[in-house]
Amino acid sequence: MAVANIEPGNRPPVNKISPGGWIKKNLFSTWYNCILTIVSLWLIYWVVSNLIIWANTQAQWQVLEANWRLFFVGRYPVKSLWRAWVTLGIIVGLGGISWGIFADKAKALFNRRIYIILGIVAATCFAVAIPGGVQSSVILVGMLLLLVAAAIVGKQVGQRFPNISCWLTLLWLLAFGFNVWLLLNGNNVRLDRVSGLMLTIPIAIVSIVLCFPFGVLLALGRQSTLPVIRWLSIAYIELVRGFPLITILFMAQVMLPLVLPSDVRPDRVVRAIAGFTIYSAAYLAENVRGGLQAIPKGQTEAAKALGLNPIYTLGFIILPQALKTVIPSMVGQFIALFKDTSLLAIVGLTDLLGMSQSIIANPKYLGRYGEVYLFVAAIYFMCCYAMSLTSRKLENNQ
Repeated sequence: MAVANIEPGNRPPVNKISPGGWIKKNLFSTWYNCILTIVSLWLIYWVVSNLIIWANTQAQWQVLEANWRLFFVGRYPVKSLWRAWVTLGIIVGLGGISWGIFADKAKALFNRRIYIILGIVAATCFAVAIPGGVQSSVILVGMLLLLVAAAIVGKQVGQRFPNISCWLTLLWLLAFGFNVWLLLNGNNVRLDRVSGLMLTIPIAIVSIVLCFPFGVLLALGRQSTLPVIRWLSIAYIELVRGFPLITILFMAQVMLPLVLPSDVRPDRVVRAIAGFTIYSAAYLAENVRGGLQAIPKGQTEAAKALGLNPIYTLGFIILPQALKTVIPSMVGQFIALFKDTSLLAIVGLTDLLGMSQSIIANPKYLGRYGEVYLFVAAIYFMCCYAMSLTSRKLENNQ
């Protein structure tokens, strides 16, 4: 069999197209594409122009300025806000170190895109000076500088200790436990009294962390050759997927306290996390099962031929490939879980949406639905888009 020798310098030609050529090819290639492009541009112009006019002439953004603190930390004691700032600093610092450790093999830690993002974040921090005060703006800019410095330190540490990334999970768990203790200790603040964005994000993070291993075990159980484990997994998945999430949350908040003794009754936040975990694990199990079915049987047979036992085969060969395949669907499920936390307002917990409804109910801000809900939607979009960007980075690095 003849093999063609291709020299490294003889690469296939790259077809470069000018911006005008790209527009003609993709937007005005046919007569109906021309009509669709014109109609779409007109609709975009109409929506954006009316939104700008409303934002500059009719919207009353004072509702955001007066309630800036309530959106983020709810009714957390003002004298203890330093605890919230320290918690944010720990998260930002550890996030920067993790970023630097995972980028230890990259040529440059910062590129043009990162500089643009950092510039936008810095401008946003300065913009906070109007509603949040100059002190808050200075602290946020300091957090941004802490992120950059921690990333630089993390890259140096990652290059010196290549196996340090194995300890990041433990560091994040320890930091999470310390932050919870710091926020609740010494303030007489019960867990179910935490509100605003400070309640939404922890519930989403804990639910995501808990539902992932639970969903993987359910997917493996549904693929098991043991009838009892397989049928129990199938029953759980199909039963949970047959109920709406709000039903599970109501059962966790209302029905569970009726059947448990008062001395072992879990907190309302813990019950909400359990409801989200139970619900999301069933859907995540089906996503992971799709990835397991995509792996050819020859992978398992090759592992057996090499003498690997089933646990090693599953942990080092099958699961890594399956999870890589279903990263987009898993992250989509995590994003859906984050947005579903808005249902907490229905079951009595004051999350970000619940706090927004409380603000709108104030007679001083009646009718300010557009301003408040647009701001809340922007927060949800930024968090979900950050998760989407992270998933794409994971796909590219695999």
